[in-house]
Amino acid sequence: MSSLRIESAVLLSKLTSFELGGAAEHFARIDDDAMLLEALRWASARKLPVTVLGAGSNVVVSDRGVAGIVLQLTTRGVTFQAQSADIVHVRACAGEAWDALVEACVARDLAGLECLSGIPGSVGATPIQNVGAYGQEVADSIASVEVLERSTLQRHTLSPAQCGFSYRGSAFKQQPERYIVLAVSFALRAHGAPTLRYAELSQALARQTQTQTQTQTPNLLQVRASVLALRRAKSMVIDPSDENRRSAGSFFTNPVVSAARAQEVIQLAVQQQLVARAEDVPRYPQPDGSVKLAAGWLIERAGIQKGLRHGHFGVSSRHALALVHHGGGKSAELLTLARMVARRVREVFGVDLAVEPVFLGFDVDPMSEPAADGT
Repeated sequence: MSSLRIESAVLLSKLTSFELGGAAEHFARIDDDAMLLEALRWASARKLPVTVLGAGSNVVVSDRGVAGIVLQLTTRGVTFQAQSADIVHVRACAGEAWDALVEACVARDLAGLECLSGIPGSVGATPIQNVGAYGQEVADSIASVEVLERSTLQRHTLSPAQCGFSYRGSAFKQQPERYIVLAVSFALRAHGAPTLRYAELSQALARQTQTQTQTQTPNLLQVRASVLALRRAKSMVIDPSDENRRSAGSFFTNPVVSAARAQEVIQLAVQQQLVARAEDVPRYPQPDGSVKLAAGWLIERAGIQKGLRHGHFGVSSRHALALVHHGGGKSAELLTLARMVARRVREVFGVDLAVEPVFLGFDVDPMSEPAADGT
């Protein structure tokens, strides 16, 4: 029997890692599917918009709050089922904590998620963003995603192809009003080797093992520990004592541009003596011929340094991609800083930065430059 409880005027700043934003007009925590259906029917009867919130680690909430009802998914449940001698399917409900799931999988020697250790948030958010780090993306391991279609209230199980995964994107992100993610199933490799595609991670692991008499392939536990150490050094794990703790992690995604555009960026960097050699510009060729550039590198070379302060906000002292809230600020002030950073990169390199967090409660694109009259 559902025990849905709907509250009013709930401050969302208390539920987000940025600690910013106004109140939800109405709010409910959703512990099971029956409660979700009841909440959606309640909102439909009143013609109210519905916003789904996970753990609040990748969102920016408007200062005026969010109209309608905000539903925070807190559903729990994880199952492990062997599909063969080599593959185990791990199904987790949307409200499960992401890093706790990764830790549980690594402890069972299941490979496929180890490089995604330390990422804050909930399981249900990971396919929406196609979360990725250190050479892995969740799309690499997702077997299926269980969703509720909002218009029909029907449940569906979608294949990876139906999810439309892309770099830090998916069909869910492109059509946020269509589905609510209920659970995600991952196909993980039993006793599989860790993913070691990312140079920084490989180098960190090599430093750890250089005193050993024999070269050994790192195990999943070692990879997880190294990823957590790397993320902690960049203030990319939740730590109440960290001055950079109020953030959404990386605020911008790495831009993917054409090979020709990447070459122009490289030439600009050399001409402006931002690098000594063209080879010093970090870039990552993609299978389709495009090139991924390093947003953090672009930001710093455009003159935005780590530790920059701008009112109540600033750039993380440890990672140029993270914008941080130092307390007492408003979302509007954060967006002023974000637009300034993006504008500077555009002026220097001619590259547009895309934001990674989801914006809630905004009527227009919050990254668009305000008109001269302030509208």
